Amino acid sequence: MNISCLIVEDEPLARNLLTEYVKKIPYLQLIKACSNPLEAIEFLRNNTVDLLFLDVQMPEITGITLLKILQKKPLVILTTAYSEYALEGYELDVMDYLLKPITFERFLKAVEKASQRLGSNEPVAEKLLVEKTVVPEAEPTYIFVKDGTKLVKIRLKDILYVEGLKDYVTIHTKAQKVVSLQRLKMLEEQLPAHIFVRIHNSYIVSIEAIDAIYKEKVQIGSHYLPISDTYRKTFREFIEKNHIGE
Repeated sequence: MNISCLIVEDEPLARNLLTEYVKKIPYLQLIKACSNPLEAIEFLRNNTVDLLFLDVQMPEITGITLLKILQKKPLVILTTAYSEYALEGYELDVMDYLLKPITFERFLKAVEKASQRLGSNEPVAEKLLVEKTVVPEAEPTYIFVKDGTKLVKIRLKDILYVEGLKDYVTIHTKAQKVVSLQRLKMLEEQLPAHIFVRIHNSYIVSIEAIDAIYKEKVQIGSHYLPISDTYRKTFREFIEKNHIGE
């Protein structure tokens, strides 16, 4: 049985990798590879596919939003660098969840699962109710962020603080600075809340990296970052909860 599929991925390198993976599997038929979710929505208005490989973080709208918009959904395999979306994805009845960087072995496993479901006469919704819930992968020790045309791997333990400016963030690590086109709020949602805390409209800091806390600022190495009135109370509560200094 041939399985028609659609790839929706804004990052060229990731899109090309998925395309190559699809070509390696004889029963997969790639109908189209879209570079943005709006293009995919327009295509799916007049076309149907069996399987959708869907990135989560994309311009205009997220993959999760695209899923909520679609009236008739194919089987969906989410692809993303952030494991935090796993639970929401499963609530939307996705087939599987691939955490970047995606290996061919893991890709094949997800495709085989989709093949088995498509080959069954049992309705997808009923199978979802009886199948054992898949436990999302453990919290990652790193994230991938876009830097120009490439994805940069950043270990969470290396992040000192993150600075936001309009549509860009600068991630300050022990060894480098990485500038990425995204809003600070979006990145904040991907960082573990027990490690990183917002202290200002423009700053998120790693609790491990803080050297000293003053009334209106924190010190990280030679840098002094302001604590705004908006975040002062929640920051203090966070510090007390984590017993900093003990």
